[in-house]
Amino acid sequence: MRALRKAAPGAGLEWTTVPEPGCGPWDAKVRVLRAGICGTDLHILDWDTSAQAMCDAVPFTPGHEFYGEVVEVGKEVSDVRVGDRVSGEGHVVCGMCRNCRAGRRQMCIRTRSVGVQSDGAFAEYVTLPHQNVWVHEHDGGEELITPELGAVFDPLGNAVHTALKFPLVGEDVLITGAGPIGQMAAAVARHAGARYITITDVSPERLAMAEGCGADVVLDVASMKVRDAQRRLGMREGFDVGLEISGQARALQEMIENMNHGGTIALLGLPAQQFEIDWTMVVTRMLTLQGIYGREMFETWNVMSAMLSTSEVLRTSILRTITDVIPAQEWRRGFEIAKAGTAGKVVLDWSALDS
Repeated sequence: MRALRKAAPGAGLEWTTVPEPGCGPWDAKVRVLRAGICGTDLHILDWDTSAQAMCDAVPFTPGHEFYGEVVEVGKEVSDVRVGDRVSGEGHVVCGMCRNCRAGRRQMCIRTRSVGVQSDGAFAEYVTLPHQNVWVHEHDGGEELITPELGAVFDPLGNAVHTALKFPLVGEDVLITGAGPIGQMAAAVARHAGARYITITDVSPERLAMAEGCGADVVLDVASMKVRDAQRRLGMREGFDVGLEISGQARALQEMIENMNHGGTIALLGLPAQQFEIDWTMVVTRMLTLQGIYGREMFETWNVMSAMLSTSEVLRTSILRTITDVIPAQEWRRGFEIAKAGTAGKVVLDWSALDS
């Protein structure tokens, strides 16, 4: 099968042919139809210090955001069947640590990631434990969840987990970072009943896309301050809920400065380096800061499916974040678009490879 591989330590990826993966007794084998390019994949391409710290199984196949069709299941698998259209939870957990046995699988201390520490979905086929398979529809159905929408369930799950960590109904929400996940978070916050939504970035293209996802104010923080949005909206107090998705030091610092007393902040963005924050302000304003990593397994998946199945508006908003669907063999162009930081989500189409 064709695959996009990290063949050796160092920058670059290789388009090559490798054997198809097998299918163990508890596994499901999936024919990949679409696969999204994630920021993690950009790190793997560049082989920066972040990638070197994460990836311990070179050579391997990257790719962890995907949608496909089940073509084989192991003999012990009863709840996934051939023909199912599926996405996959990329965090494979041990099942035996304290958190796993308490039902907090997203906090497993031995998590291994598909496409990071094991072969992933930048290939014609991928195999993963059946417990990690999320079935959208049976018998090849695409009526509700299209291949493109299914391919972004992983990043959408990040957005949903972040956005819904704290109550949103009637609240004023500040989102820092208007990339695809920030845009999705804005759409989810709007769907969940937030009052005012402000989203910040330095990319005019991404801010324009965020406005289409339900944000009331889009703010270019290269030239404006968060406090300008509060004045524009007529807010008398600070923001109730903050969703930090950019990983930028100044974004979190300014967010803290503009939170209401007792406000809550969900932190998804990963900073490139350590930085200071005003802990006196955090303490005296009694702010709550909560780290977010991945998706709640599998409550976030259930919430995503429920919201999308009942809201055409939300489905449209999430699909709007996908700006480019590119043939898999043109992966270099896809990575260039993703790396530029001005587009939305980039998805590789694996369904029509040249023979």
